[in-house]
Amino acid sequence: MTLHRSVVFSLVALAIFVAARATLPAQSRGGVKAFTGARVIDGTDRAPIDNATIVVREGRVAAVGPAARVTVPDGAQRVALAGKTVIPGLVNAHGHVGNTVGLEQGHYSGDNVLRDLKTYATYGVTTVFSLGDDQEAGFRIRDAQSTPSLDHARLFVAGPVLAPKSPEEARKLVGDVAAMKADIVKIRVDDNLGTTTKMPPDIYQAVIDESHKKGMRTAVHLFYLDDAKGVLDAGADFIAHSIRDKDVDDAVIAMLKRRDVCVCPTLMREVSTFVYESTPPWFSDPLFLKRVDPQTIAQLKEPARQQQMRTSKSAQRYKVALDQASRNLKKLSDAGVTIAMGTDTGPPARFQGYFELMELELMAKAGLSPKQVLASATRAAARCQKLDRDLGTLEPNKWADFVVLDADPLADISNTRKIADVYVAGNRVER
Repeated sequence: MTLHRSVVFSLVALAIFVAARATLPAQSRGGVKAFTGARVIDGTDRAPIDNATIVVREGRVAAVGPAARVTVPDGAQRVALAGKTVIPGLVNAHGHVGNTVGLEQGHYSGDNVLRDLKTYATYGVTTVFSLGDDQEAGFRIRDAQSTPSLDHARLFVAGPVLAPKSPEEARKLVGDVAAMKADIVKIRVDDNLGTTTKMPPDIYQAVIDESHKKGMRTAVHLFYLDDAKGVLDAGADFIAHSIRDKDVDDAVIAMLKRRDVCVCPTLMREVSTFVYESTPPWFSDPLFLKRVDPQTIAQLKEPARQQQMRTSKSAQRYKVALDQASRNLKKLSDAGVTIAMGTDTGPPARFQGYFELMELELMAKAGLSPKQVLASATRAAARCQKLDRDLGTLEPNKWADFVVLDADPLADISNTRKIADVYVAGNRVER
């Protein structure tokens, strides 16, 4: 009798173990997945791979290539993607997170950071390089993201945007940011169309010099061609917006190329400054509406608010600046300057994720080919922000962050809107 009960208990225990194991996610069972049958654009200069297989182990790409050349490990979870196109996850080289609720700023929190990172990811933006206003909660989230279980966009942070009043203060503030272990230093060299005081050269020179002494890079917000030349001469490492007052010239092109300094156009930033003078057409797009609070849309449609934007001199000036920025983007790209896709999304009415897809379309409208646009939003953006060891292309040992599309973005960049699924570290993002 005792033996019979022992056998029964053993069988019950085995059944419970098997049932529990069956309910565990694949990542917990060794973390091996095989994505099969898709056309893969791996983000390198190599031709797309038809009928490709991507093997993911513990969140990273273990192998990628034609099905005939890639062996799927025994026991791997298979995900069939026949008829789909796979691209690397999009990298936003200039965004912001955690600070906005509706149309109000000043709400920075860990919950809001995670909310924004999940929103970015649903649109295929799997990495966000935040260029300012980052607080402790954002740093903690960044520090916890190197895990195979990640299921939201990755975050990199600049900490506060520095606004020193003297070279001495500049050096101190850079030291503070370095102590925070920020990923970059951010400053603004701009007078906001003549309404504020611009950071003078001796101070931004001190910021850049001290950043370099600390082993850090400096990203610069600017507007004017002359300021671009000044900060580049001072050693700036990343240009965070388009030059928007006049055509770029051979001198600034040479300065950018000499040290391979990347330019982030942020065309949608300009759009956001004037577009709400009327109701934008995308306010009826289901892809947009799924992730936006209806109250925010209602506020942006208020007649008084729209009238205020129509009569705003700065709004109309930025409308002209968008055309200038677009021309400069094409000229810089043709000259071989590296372009990193970025949007400056995150502040009120700059809608995260959706604006990145519109940015790609504006870049194509400016004259870049779909291939150039896609490169700017994947490998180039990752390289420009020193993330390319782990991100930007689908290659062995890099994180398995990718977007599954229903159509080919190399035929039409707007096909990046046709998202079937998004994966971060090989984990399907809830959309």
